[in-house]
Amino acid sequence: MVTQTATLNDPEGFHMRPAGVFASKMASFESSVKLSAGGKDVDGKSLMQIMSCGWKCGTEIEVTCEGPDEADALAAAVEGIEAVA
Repeated sequence: MVTQTATLNDPEGFHMRPAGVFASKMASFESSVKLSAGGKDVDGKSLMQIMSCGWKCGTEIEVTCEGPDEADALAAAVEGIEAVA
C-alpha cells in the first residue's frame, strides 16, 4: 500500500469532465485507488463517488493505492489531481 497527498489545482474543482477523465484513467490500473478529503472516503475509479464529494480547488486529497501496480497508479492519480484541466 502506498499513500501520498495531492492538492486539487483545477480552478473548477472536480467537476464532471476532470472527474470523468480521472476515474477512467484510474480504471486502467489493477490496484485499488482510494481518495480521502474532508471526512469523505471514495473509490477513485467511481465518477459518481468523486463528484459527490464536491471537492474544490485547493483541497488536499490523500490518495491510497494498493495492488500489483500501486506505484504507477499513485503517480498517475497524483498527476491527475494536481493537473489543471
